[in-house]
Amino acid sequence: MQFFKYLSVTILSSILFMQCSSTKQLQKEASFKTDQAYYQTWVAGVRGGGSGINIFIPVTSELKNLKLDSLYFRQHKMALETKPNNPNLYIGRILTKANQKEGFKETTTKIPFDLKQNEAVLSYIENGDIKYFKIENIIEKPAEQYPSAPPKN
Repeated sequence: MQFFKYLSVTILSSILFMQCSSTKQLQKEASFKTDQAYYQTWVAGVRGGGSGINIFIPVTSELKNLKLDSLYFRQHKMALETKPNNPNLYIGRILTKANQKEGFKETTTKIPFDLKQNEAVLSYIENGDIKYFKIENIIEKPAEQYPSAPPKN
């Protein structure tokens, strides 16, 4: 009887550990092309107006049978969006704690990837399958300082 208890606990533990160790598989190459990804911090010009980081991913090829979904960057997972005037530029946005209104709490997420400060993982859906592609060497562009009012001429 002890043997069966030991055997069932061993099998159950093995199954649980296999589930935990199944990290998300990164693609060596994506089925689309991107230009140099970059990020830019920003701060609003009014007190409590907010601050954050915008991550830009320019896509240079047609996205056939796939959709860019989300981005993992600096312990954040964010949805990607585009602007109507530039549908090939995908943008992820993070709000940071500087210059926020009272009570703001910056949230981070435990992400399933070990990334450096200048790396991100792009999640995309291709033919119904979720895939992940690591973007390395994301460059930082100068910060945007938004004025509190439009400049007077």
